[in-house]
Amino acid sequence: MPLSQRVLFGSLEHILPIAIAVIATIVLIRFALNQNTINQNKIFKYLGVFVSGFIAVFHLYQICFGYYDVTSDLPLFLCSFMALFIFIFTTSRRFWLFEILLFWIILGTSQGVITPDIEVGFPSFDYFRYWIVHLGLLTIISYAIVVLKMKPKLKSVFKSFFVLQLYMVVLMVINYFLEANYSYLNKKPISGSVLDYLGDWPYYIIKVQLILVPAFMLIYFPFYIVSRKKN
Repeated sequence: MPLSQRVLFGSLEHILPIAIAVIATIVLIRFALNQNTINQNKIFKYLGVFVSGFIAVFHLYQICFGYYDVTSDLPLFLCSFMALFIFIFTTSRRFWLFEILLFWIILGTSQGVITPDIEVGFPSFDYFRYWIVHLGLLTIISYAIVVLKMKPKLKSVFKSFFVLQLYMVVLMVINYFLEANYSYLNKKPISGSVLDYLGDWPYYIIKVQLILVPAFMLIYFPFYIVSRKKN
């Protein structure tokens, strides 16, 4: 795929969906805060069903009418995997799911928003899939924090880190048998990313492991400060 067809950092195709999502999320949260608990939970549930449903339809469409390559198209990149099953969290509202997803979404999904890796821009199906997945996940976690008042605990940092390690081990096995590169465990993405500052393979993987817990702690710190002030 020619590089010129990719969505470039800072382009209108990059900035516009982010701006729309920020405005829509603020409006949605303000609306939800004025609703009763039942309606708040319904809105949360529908958000997850929409995101999960959209990515499920995307993959079914690709399988039925497009070229589907199991070495690159399976929903195994972390954000796609979360999006496919996010409806379980929004339907059940299980706190342990929130503990895991909070750090993955804020750290990982934000990276995908800042440095998009989209081969074909607007108005391709994949373009809409990418932004609905990434921005939808951020909207859902923001809703959980602000509307549903979910807050992580210190142990949430380590729980999220541990589960992420298990997921990465499974991906390494899948990558080995499929000769794939899910979650960029074998090479960095073609588009620019923060991994470009962490050296070549496998050094960038090692460095990511070293900074994950400190990064998760930084995410947890504002919640800790707020809880201390309340107490």
